[in-house]
Amino acid sequence: MSKIIRRATAGTLESSDVFVTLEPHDSGVEIELDSVVRNQFGPAILKAVEEVLAECGVNSAKVIVVDRGALDCVIRARVETAVERGKGE
Repeated sequence: MSKIIRRATAGTLESSDVFVTLEPHDSGVEIELDSVVRNQFGPAILKAVEEVLAECGVNSAKVIVVDRGALDCVIRARVETAVERGKGE
C-alpha cells in the first residue's frame, strides 16, 4: 500500500492534456472530474484513474482531474506521476 503524504500535481491545462491534483484523504478514494469530453468519455476516464491508483497501491486519496481531451495513455501517465510525487519519491 502506498500512502499519499503530500499534495502533488502533474500535467497542464493545455488542449489534449490533463491536470491531476492528488491530496491526502482519510476515507478512501474520492475522484472529482472536470472534462470537456465528460459526456462521451467520463466513465472511461474515471476507470483509467481508478486502475492506476489500484496498480500503485493507493487506497486513500482525493484526486481532482481537469481534462482537456487527453488520450488514455496521457491520463494514466499524469496520475502515475502525481502518485509518485505525492508519496514523496
